[in-house]
Amino acid sequence: MRLATWNVNSLAARLPHVLDWLAQQQQHAAPIDVLALQELKMVQEKFPFAALHAAGLHAACFGQKAYNGVALLARQPLREVHRPTPCAGDESARLIAATVDAPGGPLRIVSAYFVNGQAPGSEKYAYKMRWLEALHEWLRAELAQHPRLILMGDLNIAPEDADSHDPARLADTICHSPQEKAHFARLLALGMTDAFRLFAQAAGSFTWWDYRQAAFRRNLGLRIDHILASAPLVPCISACTIDRTPRSWPRPSDHAPMLVELAGTG
Repeated sequence: MRLATWNVNSLAARLPHVLDWLAQQQQHAAPIDVLALQELKMVQEKFPFAALHAAGLHAACFGQKAYNGVALLARQPLREVHRPTPCAGDESARLIAATVDAPGGPLRIVSAYFVNGQAPGSEKYAYKMRWLEALHEWLRAELAQHPRLILMGDLNIAPEDADSHDPARLADTICHSPQEKAHFARLLALGMTDAFRLFAQAAGSFTWWDYRQAAFRRNLGLRIDHILASAPLVPCISACTIDRTPRSWPRPSDHAPMLVELAGTG
């Protein structure tokens, strides 16, 4: 079973990329069974259900005008769809969860778009800390109900030095602060595992590059997109990779897709 996550930075602009990439994966590798999308930047009414259905995909989304927005695309029906807003008083479209059938039993999948936070010390950073605290408690409850769970998406945290092209210079900046890294560690402490770090990875393995300063060509990137798997699924993970190819296409998202493969029954 192959799962993937991709911050598309506007689905209206990047829908052809999504469909082309899924078709290429099916032709040259194997179908993507579930794709988690983030930063849709569209309301529910504008979501391209018809185009996705024509491509053989079931879809569920949590849209929001201009900002945020998350979705799940799957080759099979999505059940028990939930659009949580764990932070009190905040209705931002940042999480969507659904269940799919999988070898070994039902699999709970969460597409997540964590708060960016702008800069440590800012009001948006304080909001990020509140949101992460609420997310932690929501995920604890979700794991109790769904022990076979994968959370994937743009988490806006570079948890290790290897996840940044210049960790020394960027220390204490957004996505690199000790507080953000501590929140990431707390997610792992719930029993989650960073699937990418289960395998030896090449230096400079990133998922995001700024549009400016030829950052992609120079590989000045960050790994801020992640796939976290609960303990029962870890023995099933056979690979976790980043596909940089779509980042090189015309008018790309600033993120690249990340993939995980599950083998066996778990």
